[in-house]
Amino acid sequence: MLEIACFNAASAIAAALAGADRIELCADYSAGGVTPSLSTLHAVRSKTDKPINVMIRPRGGDFNYSAAELSQVKSSIETFKASGMVNGFVFGVLDAADRVDVEKNRELIGLAAPLPCTFHRAIDGVEDICAAVEMIIDLGFRNILTSGGASNATSGADEVAGLQKKYGQRISLILGGGIRSANVQELKRRTGVEWMHSAAITSGDETVDEEEVKKMIALLQDA
Repeated sequence: MLEIACFNAASAIAAALAGADRIELCADYSAGGVTPSLSTLHAVRSKTDKPINVMIRPRGGDFNYSAAELSQVKSSIETFKASGMVNGFVFGVLDAADRVDVEKNRELIGLAAPLPCTFHRAIDGVEDICAAVEMIIDLGFRNILTSGGASNATSGADEVAGLQKKYGQRISLILGGGIRSANVQELKRRTGVEWMHSAAITSGDETVDEEEVKKMIALLQDA
C-alpha cells in the first residue's frame, strides 16, 4: 500500500489519479509538512474519493508546542473534522524532553474521534522509540509514520523491521523518509510493513511526479 504526501492540490489530485492508496495532505515541503488550508482540501476532495489524511502541524521545527500553538492545532482538527471530507489526521506532540506528551496527544485524539489518527515522524526524535511506540498504542493512535529513528528509511530499515515484528499486530507502521522507486521494493521486503510513504518528488519543487507514483505502485505489487 502506498501513501503519498502531497503539498498542494494539484499534486494530491495527480497522486490519486496515478493510483495512490491514500493521500497525506500537507503544505510547505521545505518545512517537512504543516497544516494545509481548508480550501486545498476542498479542491482535492472535489476531484477524488481516495482516503485523505490531513497533517495537523502549526509550524516546522520541533514538536513541543506552546499553548497558543496547541490551541491552533485543536482549532484545525475541529475545522477539518467538521468539513466531513477527511478520513483521518496526522500529528504528534512531544514534551520539552522529546518524549511523547501523553496528555496533549490524548486530548487531540479525543477531538479527532472517531476519525483515526497517525503519529508522525516526531517519533524519530525520541530517545527510546520502543517506549514511545507503547505510549502511542496505549493512546489509541492507529498508525505510526517512522524511519526508525534514523534520518531516512534506508538507514532505519532494520529498526523498523524490528518494530514491525514486535508491534505490527497492535498498530500499523508506515515507513517513510526518502522512499522512491529506486528503493521502495527493497525497503518493503526488508521491513515487512504494509504501508510505504513517499512524497514522490523528483524535481526541485513541491510537485508530485505522477510517473514516479505509478512506478512505485507497480514495484510494490511485485514485492
